[in-house]
Amino acid sequence: MKFCSNCAHPVSLSVPPGDHLPRFVCSNCGTIHYQNPRIIAGCVIEHEGKLLLCKRAIDPCYGLWTTPAGFMENGESVQQAAAREAMEEALAHVRIGSMLAVVNVMRAHQVHIMFRATLTQPSFGIGPESLESQLYAEEEIPWPEIAFLSVEFGLRRYLEDRAKGRELLHFRDIDWVDGKPVTTDGPSQ
Repeated sequence: MKFCSNCAHPVSLSVPPGDHLPRFVCSNCGTIHYQNPRIIAGCVIEHEGKLLLCKRAIDPCYGLWTTPAGFMENGESVQQAAAREAMEEALAHVRIGSMLAVVNVMRAHQVHIMFRATLTQPSFGIGPESLESQLYAEEEIPWPEIAFLSVEFGLRRYLEDRAKGRELLHFRDIDWVDGKPVTTDGPSQ
């Protein structure tokens, strides 16, 4: 950030009085510009024992498989965002169920929140951000072609919980050291 969105004057990085982190502060009007993590909302969608995956038509990870997910918009709940993303990416009408996972993606400054979901209609399609959509049985999931560590984590926890007849909430932190991902799982609840 170079300029204040309030008055267009230059900003500088400093620790404001009473704060503990560097923030962009306007040299003219004194506005403190906070930058906070963005929320990614998504869902693992099950239909007749299979999971719905979408092949990405956009970067990052063009051509790899993922669950429907994306940035939450102002004015919607996390559940509404997850359902909207299912419609946008897979033309899928879903019923959002329990929360599945919260994944903190440190380097990207994102929090990924995933829910369990089911199709409310036995149809789905290909949205503008997808190359294709497909239902996969557990043994058919293309694990080497899954786009994101957070999605792999959510899918694996979903399948573990389903096998054990439970619905836990799972936590993971993903950070990077020397260009390689480092993951830390929190306690499941």
